[in-house]
Amino acid sequence: MPAGLKRYYGKGHLHFITFSCYRRLPLLKTVHARDIFVQELGKVRDEMEFRLIGYVVMPEHVHLLMSEPKRGTPSTVLQKLKLRVSRKLRKRRKFAGVGQLQLPFEEVGGSSRAFWQPRFYDFNVYTKGKKTEKLNYMHANPVTRRLVKHPKEWPWSSWSFYAKDEPGLLRMDVVE
Repeated sequence: MPAGLKRYYGKGHLHFITFSCYRRLPLLKTVHARDIFVQELGKVRDEMEFRLIGYVVMPEHVHLLMSEPKRGTPSTVLQKLKLRVSRKLRKRRKFAGVGQLQLPFEEVGGSSRAFWQPRFYDFNVYTKGKKTEKLNYMHANPVTRRLVKHPKEWPWSSWSFYAKDEPGLLRMDVVE
């Protein structure tokens, strides 16, 4: 692990995780890509048995607020999730639209282009105030980025669960 990047697992904390697409390209720009991500997140959550407190899927990055899984660590969760999403999206299409360009997932010569940046940011959350701060930050992200005018217009987040007590695209787990 690179110097300065420390993970603190096994303390029962929640984890605010941020990870990005390769070179921050908007590989999750389409509705289809974000829907696939959400579906796979739900499957991995059920398989690895972690609590999902909040999330937002942006065109080029993702934020999660989650517990540690019953088996493994948040790192193993992300490894599985990233692998599944990239395989599903590659299987369906060889190309990902990025603005006016069509960037192939496969580079010339047959070597694979990465879909995700290899590392991720992990911040331990152990107070109610910090949990609320991170949820508010996630839910405001699409508005801040001017993708929508209000969080209710961005279904790829946990906003509707917290603001309207509606399930949204994924079931959220309640943590006090």
